[in-house]
Amino acid sequence: MLSEDVKMDIKQLVWLRNDLRWLDNPALYYAALEGNIRVVVTATPEQWKIHNESSAKTSLRAGLIRTLFRKLASFGIPADLITVASFHDIPGALESYCLTHEIKHVWFNQDIPIHEQQRDQKVSIQLGTQGIKTHPQNTDLMVPNPVLSQQGTPFKIFTPFFKRWLTLLSAQDWQPLPKPKIQNTAIEYVEPDIRWATTYREDIWAPDQEEAQQKLWHFCYTKEERYQEQRNYPATPGTSSLSPYLALGALGPRECLFAIQYACDNKGGNWKDSIWLKELAWRDFYRQLMGNFPFLAMGKPFKPETDFIRWNQDESLFLAWTQGNTGFPIVDAAMRQLNQTGWMHNRLRMIAASFLSKLIFADWRKGEKYFMEHLIDGEFSSNNGGWQWSASTGCDAAPYFRVFNPTRQSETYDSNGDFIRRFVPELKDLDAKSIHNPSHSQRLECGYSLPIIDYKTTRIAAIAAFSELKNMR
Repeated sequence: MLSEDVKMDIKQLVWLRNDLRWLDNPALYYAALEGNIRVVVTATPEQWKIHNESSAKTSLRAGLIRTLFRKLASFGIPADLITVASFHDIPGALESYCLTHEIKHVWFNQDIPIHEQQRDQKVSIQLGTQGIKTHPQNTDLMVPNPVLSQQGTPFKIFTPFFKRWLTLLSAQDWQPLPKPKIQNTAIEYVEPDIRWATTYREDIWAPDQEEAQQKLWHFCYTKEERYQEQRNYPATPGTSSLSPYLALGALGPRECLFAIQYACDNKGGNWKDSIWLKELAWRDFYRQLMGNFPFLAMGKPFKPETDFIRWNQDESLFLAWTQGNTGFPIVDAAMRQLNQTGWMHNRLRMIAASFLSKLIFADWRKGEKYFMEHLIDGEFSSNNGGWQWSASTGCDAAPYFRVFNPTRQSETYDSNGDFIRRFVPELKDLDAKSIHNPSHSQRLECGYSLPIIDYKTTRIAAIAAFSELKNMR
């Protein structure tokens, strides 16, 4: 903390990236305690392309920046947007900004991926040469401190991680940080110069932190207690749909925890039993894995022996998968949902990923990249973790012999075919049994694709390929 006698004489800068919110924001809150603040957001469109971020995600980011700046103006807090091509350009741009505005302290929330860590280190070094001090704050994790075993090592299995994570979570302060104090009368809102945004499904995800908060509380009060029984059925709106806001930091971790605890307490339940909370723990697990094992950010599998697998290089099969023309209705519905909305139901992500990596037997990294290029909620660590789980190459992944039968998955989780009819309309007139695996004649009549692979033979081949790796462990 800065001494009281100099507090108001020092200008503070809050540097925001994927933490576009004014509530429960450590850097914003703690900087404001030290005196008057400015806020700067850095945009790196070329870097986003290198990291395969989707146009839907960058467009939602643009909307969140606008609403954030409008809110900050009402607090009397000036905010600016700096747009540069890549992370490489940020240290110099921030240095110039700080010198122009006589900034002496820069506050930011830490990131986990290796490129982001390197960016922040370079910024701190360059600002340090000008006598500008940086103040890194905790990253956006439910449990911000490392979750380690009794031996002080990172967990590689989720279940013991979750047990330790829950213990640490129970002991920490879970009250969301308040908004920053109003430092002056409201100032005029100036529209930031954003030229990299396109269109996205704004009707589903409004670019507004307050809208995200309303969705959070609505979910916790009306859906969370039924989440376990409804979350696997894509035709049922049983999930939170909050992942895009979490990916861009429009919601903070303490906000989610507080809402879960408050709702459970009012309903007489135990917040520790929340299945949605467990899903948030998986997000922490994958993010900490990425931090502890940086090679995961370099296209490497967690299980090194799986890098010797000879993946199928047939581009026509991969293209059919991306277009939702595999001839397997539930897979096609999933891919078309992704292509049309920028989002995919989590059960369908597992089905689609298993189909590509285990049945088409295409390199999982191609699917990981395609998802990132289209998902509005794409987070590098979670997307990587999910794909490596499905492909049986990752940490605590599905066993290699576990291969989803897409037809059985469809019959189980979309029994009436309601979801399939929504996204594969050519099959809408089929009955609830035929729609999961139409006959040859039905496919011809509906104008629907024939299956691009045979499930039984490709499953056997995939298991055999993984079995060959046993002696390499």
